[in-house]
Amino acid sequence: RSYATVKRFYRNTNISSSDGKYEVTLDQRKLKTPSGKVFQVDSEPLAIAVAAEWDAQRETIDRSNMHLTSLCNTAIDNPNRLSKLDLVNYIVNYLPTDTVLFQSGEEDDLAATQAKEWDPLIAWFNERFVGDVAKSRDLNTPQVSARTRMSVSKYLMSHSECALHGITFAVDSLKSVILAFATLDRFLTTERAVLLSRLEEEFQLGFWGRVEWAHDSNQLELQARVAAAVLFVYFNSSGSVVKQKLAM
Repeated sequence: RSYATVKRFYRNTNISSSDGKYEVTLDQRKLKTPSGKVFQVDSEPLAIAVAAEWDAQRETIDRSNMHLTSLCNTAIDNPNRLSKLDLVNYIVNYLPTDTVLFQSGEEDDLAATQAKEWDPLIAWFNERFVGDVAKSRDLNTPQVSARTRMSVSKYLMSHSECALHGITFAVDSLKSVILAFATLDRFLTTERAVLLSRLEEEFQLGFWGRVEWAHDSNQLELQARVAAAVLFVYFNSSGSVVKQKLAM
């Protein structure tokens, strides 16, 4: 998504509370969403983090790097009118297309690398969610049983609707439900999840070489997106869902 360049028009950022919710102010003016709603969130730490994103802007406002602000706007405005069930179904239906389930059909170094790095993740996922997903080494889509779908759905339904927007963002960024869940469950760090999501690309770069600044920039951008998603889920989750601070 592209954003128009806007000059920074404020000096100071702050947060305030109103009716049990938290707002962000720019020079005492309330921040608003793209649809014109007053920006309000339930989590004070989330409001502080969003205010920090706005405070970090220099002469111009770079909205493309303000991932927490963007996630909040999506959750508040809900431009696609998605219900909680819509979000859950999207993630569950994404699982058969999961990156880590599609591995090389050749008996080569790439296949060996994928098996070494991705197979333990599949095993973790099956144990964590009492699942039975298996990798595919051809063009056939992996089958996901009704039992696995039900288990994943139950896990997702335990989250708030706002948190589900964050999980969806993580899944789309990593192109993997398994990697997203492993990061949220602290089985993987954000950096490790991003590296594993780019496993085939990194493998190919080992042969063909890389343009350091370009590939490093892409990797850091993806890390920022996933880190924002994890924080967003954490800030929008109750103590019964997230028992301790997520490792970044």
